[in-house]
Amino acid sequence: MTESRTPFHLHLVSDSTGETIRSVARACLAQFEDTEVIEHFWPMARTPKAMDLVLEEISENPGPVIFTLVDDSLGEQLVRGCRLRQVPCISVLDPVIAAVGNFLGQQPTHVIGGQHELDAEYFQRIEAMDWTLSHDDGQRAHELDGSDIVLVGVSRTSKTPTCLYLANRGIKAANVPFVPDIPLPEGLDKLENPLVIGLTNDPKRLVELRKARLSSLQQDEETDYVDPEQVKAEITTARRYFARNHWPVIDVTRRSIEETAAAILTLYNRRLEERADAGLSKPSDIGG
Repeated sequence: MTESRTPFHLHLVSDSTGETIRSVARACLAQFEDTEVIEHFWPMARTPKAMDLVLEEISENPGPVIFTLVDDSLGEQLVRGCRLRQVPCISVLDPVIAAVGNFLGQQPTHVIGGQHELDAEYFQRIEAMDWTLSHDDGQRAHELDGSDIVLVGVSRTSKTPTCLYLANRGIKAANVPFVPDIPLPEGLDKLENPLVIGLTNDPKRLVELRKARLSSLQQDEETDYVDPEQVKAEITTARRYFARNHWPVIDVTRRSIEETAAAILTLYNRRLEERADAGLSKPSDIGG
């Protein structure tokens, strides 16, 4: 029997990139089961004409509106239009900005996209992203010691998306696949600079993920790649290798990318503190 899902329209309006409201919307929607959201995304909405187009879309597809608009007049235009259309309209930042402003005794600057200014942290993220993309899946293995973090794991343990998430936090992350009968990069077990972490997964779950991958590629599923016994042996071999090198191991079976990255960042920051205590480097709470 097919589960019934309640569809509804959700409008996200921003005068910047819209990253903030998208994150808020994802967090909110995670609390409601059996719903199907039809998302209408309006980034860079900075003029009355753009707001008119947004309101036309809301008229055609009524649903809740979440917005971040620095320009008060645009915010008032949107709120007024939503009130006429009898749909809820929520500003996600106004209450927070007001509370912080009251505490500090200051007025907000009303700078659009202020969180995206091209500061040192921005360029650090760009550098990290470039590093991660060029050191994905074992590429340029001779440069791995220049990484902050190196993830090693069998196929389908979310190595690449986790590295990209870390790179967006300014961390130079690389990953190396653990493939049966294929030698790992020379010197991987002797890296001194990066924190090396092993990723593993439940064998049954791993088989499911791999079968789905092969199906999407329209490839034959009758291979050792998805054979339950072979997969179990592959994971056991990988875990023994991780243990031999004294690497921390994270089981990603029941973790989202964000949860895996959070666990990695905890280990990474702890290592930085330990190195600082030993006089080896300065601690930095990255990605906290």
